[in-house]
Amino acid sequence: MSIPSIKITNGRIVDPSQNLDTQADLLLAEGKVEKIGRVGQAEETIDAKGLIVCPGLIDMHVHFREPGGEEAETIASGSAAAVAGGFTSVACMPNTSPPLDTEADIEFVYRQALRADQCNVYPIGAATKGRAGAELAEMGQMVRAGAVAFSDDGASIAKSGVMLKAMQYVTMFDRCIIQHCEDPDLAGEGVMNGGATAVRLGLPGISSIGEELIVQRDIVLARTAGCRYHVAHVSTARAVALLRQAKAGALAVTSEVCPHHLLLTEEACVGYDANFKVNPPLRTKADVEACLQGVVDGTIDCLVSDHAPHGAEAKELEFLASPFGMIGLETSLALFARALIEPGLIGWPELVSAMTIKPAQILKLEKGSLRPGSDADVTLIDPNRSWRIDATRFASKSRNCPFNGTEVPAKAVMTIVGGRIKYRDVDSVRR
Repeated sequence: MSIPSIKITNGRIVDPSQNLDTQADLLLAEGKVEKIGRVGQAEETIDAKGLIVCPGLIDMHVHFREPGGEEAETIASGSAAAVAGGFTSVACMPNTSPPLDTEADIEFVYRQALRADQCNVYPIGAATKGRAGAELAEMGQMVRAGAVAFSDDGASIAKSGVMLKAMQYVTMFDRCIIQHCEDPDLAGEGVMNGGATAVRLGLPGISSIGEELIVQRDIVLARTAGCRYHVAHVSTARAVALLRQAKAGALAVTSEVCPHHLLLTEEACVGYDANFKVNPPLRTKADVEACLQGVVDGTIDCLVSDHAPHGAEAKELEFLASPFGMIGLETSLALFARALIEPGLIGWPELVSAMTIKPAQILKLEKGSLRPGSDADVTLIDPNRSWRIDATRFASKSRNCPFNGTEVPAKAVMTIVGGRIKYRDVDSVRR
């Protein structure tokens, strides 16, 4: 079946892959980008006056829970949440039940994503069997099935020998290894940031030293292995400093940060609301400021949601017993605008870069660009659209959003995947 051509007119085209920030038209035809500039007629014309037109947003860190946790999220519901948030591509972590640690598991994700027919879903394979951190998984077979990276996210690969072997192995396939940086001995049974606030609340803490130690160790191992190494959800000032040093040494080290680690501190846990319970935990004001500076100076490469859905009953448990995680696919763009654009720390081209071409480069995806011939994955953003977050209206099956009721700036108002419109905010986009 042919794909109707689309002309997007009057928009501000922002494409960091081409150093492009200009007023122009965009023509999409047969699922590809046809032309930027003065274009002819198309079967559908979209008036993007006042809107940013950019490559489809990419979130390289989401949790879709399928298989095993379908009551909280499925690949279909997660994909629907993704396009509602402006994302045309996502990479899902392997901490499902069972974990994504075989070729068949990777193929399963692609089949379910094809059925859902919303956004592109790229599976990240488990680095070790069962995510147990003891024996390497069959990475080669998973690469053959389409795994775009490897990680035991949700758990750190704590054994140095195992981590070094994993790093050496991924170099054979030019994949990166993504690490959840947390020393399990130091984390213990902690549920929030370790420090005076945790003591005051009577809650066991997770020391920031645990993140620093694993980042420091892994940088040394990555130098030895010569691999591409990516730090997931950075949260501490010392980790940012270590990453800055690694980049200065020309190591192939990259990282990402979540909106909650740019906007919230450990003080948010004072009310014992389990929606603020995340891992890594919300840290101190100094850590937040360091993460913000890391984005500004390019130490931190990507902006991600770490979308982690949980059913209502799980998050209604007391803080100690509740699981870690908050959802974010439908709110992260607006929250990053709140944290970074509103204060004038970066501009839209920098934010778009961190949510398009940079994750595409890390995962080796042929995405993140509006060059002619590229896949017609496009996001339209209203940079001046103020709206109130309402978790009851989310496409996600879960509602564990600590920002519910918050007034935020900017909104993705149209998401086009492969030349087909998958999401349209009827109040913002005119034909």
